[in-house]
Amino acid sequence: MHPDLPYADDLGPARVIHLHQPALGLAATVVLDNLACGPAIGGLRMALDVTTAECARLARAMTLKNAAAGLPHGGGKSVLRADPRLPVADKERLIRAFAAALRHEHGYIVGPDMGTDETCMAWVKDEIGRAVGLPRALGGIPLDQIGATGWGVCHATEVALAGLGRPLEGARVVVQGFGAVGRHAARFLVARGARLVAVADSAGAIHRPDGLDLERLLALKAGGGSVAGYPDAERIDADRLIGVDCEVWIPAARPDVIHAGNVDRLRAMLLVQGANIPVTADAERSLHARGVWVVPDFIANAGGVICAAFELHGATEGAALAAVEERIRANTAAVLERARADATTPRQAAEALALERVRGAMQTRRWGVY
Repeated sequence: MHPDLPYADDLGPARVIHLHQPALGLAATVVLDNLACGPAIGGLRMALDVTTAECARLARAMTLKNAAAGLPHGGGKSVLRADPRLPVADKERLIRAFAAALRHEHGYIVGPDMGTDETCMAWVKDEIGRAVGLPRALGGIPLDQIGATGWGVCHATEVALAGLGRPLEGARVVVQGFGAVGRHAARFLVARGARLVAVADSAGAIHRPDGLDLERLLALKAGGGSVAGYPDAERIDADRLIGVDCEVWIPAARPDVIHAGNVDRLRAMLLVQGANIPVTADAERSLHARGVWVVPDFIANAGGVICAAFELHGATEGAALAAVEERIRANTAAVLERARADATTPRQAAEALALERVRGAMQTRRWGVY
């Protein structure tokens, strides 16, 4: 197997595209994993340290995510190796160059991801006529603004807790990553009675067993600050966040934040994956062996892509959010029930559900199309 392609099997990838234009500073990779269900929807991630291997893992996750959500779309992902904090003019130039290079790649529909937003998608749409997660002014559903992914994470959490015989009311929640996913997940969970006891962003982490005031946290972030500036809470090292006692732990930042070196310190009964691939495979198996239930990423955090697909097909924001609630609640329940019945991990159950749909679609397609 090629070291840059951790997934290379009968599912895909269908295509791997490397974009390199030194004069523009453009260095990017697009992985179209599987197109059997339809053209791929997948986000554009912008960061200095993203790799082809990470892109391939994320693209496979999107294949599973879109299939599990019952969407008529395959899975893909793209990574742009650049600082997302570039001056706006420089960022626009890079993203427009990226989009122009994909003008004829009709099997891929670009959406927002880490380091990109609805404004970036407007630039892509302007260049090639296809993107999702657009600003409202362009008829889009601004995924980050409304918290589409966090909305889904909230519902996955509520269903999973109920399956464990625990109410959401009063449940202690830890959120690692307080960006577009984490802050909205916290907002929706607190509104339903959960207690946010610890949170982290890129600049620090805080812990308050009695609960944090969400509105004060949101105000800090809106003003350009960090959660570390929150008063009346213990400022802790980011590594200690894993050991905070809670019922629910939500990773909502980068990949592989929980791994063999720290998984034994997790003190939660439920882990709901708000980020993509935030837990290594061996760590996930270790959690299952300890009796910690894990709702996999492509089940829990599918809210954004469900909204994106509904936007693409002309649905209203209300209809899209209703679909997120319905599909994620149903899929979370189905996955946990199947895991119990088959004595497997939730990820194995989720993959079986998604792969049934992908392989069913593959049987209807001409060889080589996907």
